[in-house]
Amino acid sequence: MDSAKSALSVRVWDPFVRVFHWSLVGCVVLNHFVIDDGETAHQLIGYIASGLVVARIVWGFVGSKYARFDNFFPTPTRLRTHLAALRDGKHTFHPGHNPLGALMMLTLMGLVLGLGLSGFLQTTDAFWGDERMQEIHEAHGSILIALAGLHAVVAIVMSRLERVNLVGAMITGVKRRPADPSRLP
Repeated sequence: MDSAKSALSVRVWDPFVRVFHWSLVGCVVLNHFVIDDGETAHQLIGYIASGLVVARIVWGFVGSKYARFDNFFPTPTRLRTHLAALRDGKHTFHPGHNPLGALMMLTLMGLVLGLGLSGFLQTTDAFWGDERMQEIHEAHGSILIALAGLHAVVAIVMSRLERVNLVGAMITGVKRRPADPSRLP
């Protein structure tokens, strides 16, 4: 059977979503692993990351079909249904984010905004030198790195289980899955 018949392709991630994703990854990696805390570059990259998240939130209301929050927002019903399917060994194809992926995405974006806010507050008179604010900032950073690592690992694992290259889709914008759902584990 040729690959055109054995796989379905869906254009999912528009250029804005892909550029946002990889730009945010770059900002997080630079600020956590390369740039020293307190440097002007660290602050600038933090503000860029926060700006990216704000732009993505706007795009979540006005963007393309699969970028819109109403397409994938992780409601309790969607989460319960998805978790029940996973528990039963069923891997339902979600063209956009699955409910757990959506929850992770929103959590990561919230952490980036929390980092931006706590970092900014440390530059104000009210919180200059405030150890509690520094601890909050550092905790947000540590949680962000841990969850981003989990996000990457789960994307790779789910790609294998569902036979959908999720990382490739975030590069090309196209998700490919087996045409025959019975081929999924």
